[in-house]
Amino acid sequence: MKIDKGIKLKWEKFTRDKRAFSSFIILAVFFIVTAPAEFLCNVRPILLVVDGKTFLPILFTYSEKDFGGTLPSEPDYLSPGFLNLISGKSDEGPPLSTQNKNQPQLSLGLDDFEEKDTEVFSLGIDDFEEEEEIPPFTIGMDDFEDEVSGSPTTPNMESTSSKVSMEQREYWILWPPIRYDYKYIQTESKSGNVVLAAPYKTFIEETNQVIESSWVDGHYLGTDDRGRDVLARLIYGFRISMIFGLSLAITGTLIGCLLGSTQGFFGGWIDLIGQRLTEIWGSIPRLYILIILSSFLVPSVLLLFFILNLTAWMGIAAYIRAEFLKIRNFEYVKAAKAMGVSNFKIMRRHILPNALTPVVTFFPFEVTAGILALVSLDFLNLGVPSPAPSIGELLAQGKTNLQAIWILLPTFIVLSVTLTMLTFIGEGIRNAFDQKRNA
Repeated sequence: MKIDKGIKLKWEKFTRDKRAFSSFIILAVFFIVTAPAEFLCNVRPILLVVDGKTFLPILFTYSEKDFGGTLPSEPDYLSPGFLNLISGKSDEGPPLSTQNKNQPQLSLGLDDFEEKDTEVFSLGIDDFEEEEEIPPFTIGMDDFEDEVSGSPTTPNMESTSSKVSMEQREYWILWPPIRYDYKYIQTESKSGNVVLAAPYKTFIEETNQVIESSWVDGHYLGTDDRGRDVLARLIYGFRISMIFGLSLAITGTLIGCLLGSTQGFFGGWIDLIGQRLTEIWGSIPRLYILIILSSFLVPSVLLLFFILNLTAWMGIAAYIRAEFLKIRNFEYVKAAKAMGVSNFKIMRRHILPNALTPVVTFFPFEVTAGILALVSLDFLNLGVPSPAPSIGELLAQGKTNLQAIWILLPTFIVLSVTLTMLTFIGEGIRNAFDQKRNA
């Protein structure tokens, strides 16, 4: 595929801008790494092998029955009960075979209540008094179990032990680097603190107690006010913000190019009516539209994406309209019309390629605007519903819990660095497409 010489020169000029090109590389690497966030932060193992059978919990949903359990629901892979299940250990306590076999025991069965020739079994108040030579009378749940062999008053120790103990199993687990996702709430903590667990040791003066770092539980940036992993929510939130910003910029650019090119090429009444409608629609604040629609529609990412797209095209449409108004009077456009070329073909092949300079130049700034819109709405609790991860929601938590600097500081750094690098990229593209600088 032959690359246009002008595009090649613009790319070379962009790469010579070290600040812009370095920002582009760093941001692209971050986005590519965090795109498969499920393989970085997840409560499900990537690979699980039990007795030679391979499972892929990160891709497929399994029930506890698939691993030899009894429940039809998906197991909690981080729970001790699941680890005991796949390892073959019993979580019901030590087996009965470890008890002292020489210890005298008295068991009560149904045969004990039948009449016998030698004596009649009877229970009285005196039978419960402590005797020095007679062992105490005890009744347990095991005393009512059916025995296959042995006397009715002597339990079969080998049979009971085989019921409790389980066969040892071989297993192997490949975990993601972070064993938590954006919504998992840990019920138990080794550090003794589940909610707002700090990633460093803290000392409580009132009780003279030292709380261990959340690193002992695998929370490398601590937990939020609900006990969820901050690093996992930050990674997922960064991915959602980037995808949302890019998608909003792409759809806004396509709609803006369609409407702006139509107004600029045909002009006249089409341009006049289009401009008046655009001005009326642009005067309506997007926040009011969002509040009105959210009052009777279920909030979701798609709804937010649709609402923001209602006005995201207006800036690009204005630039494309101005370019089409200028280029439609050029000689090569008039020559194409004289040759009978259709209007759509003239717009697509002759005018649009020469009018894309403002589109490409402002694209990074459109991504920045999309990310800021999502973060702002999430900060105001008008964005994606909980428990969806969001940078704006983390900022709101940091504002509420100012003592939890492990929430506010990393989130602010990630957002600031992302927006700064997008700004550098936009400036580099603008300089590369500037005709005066290229001259």
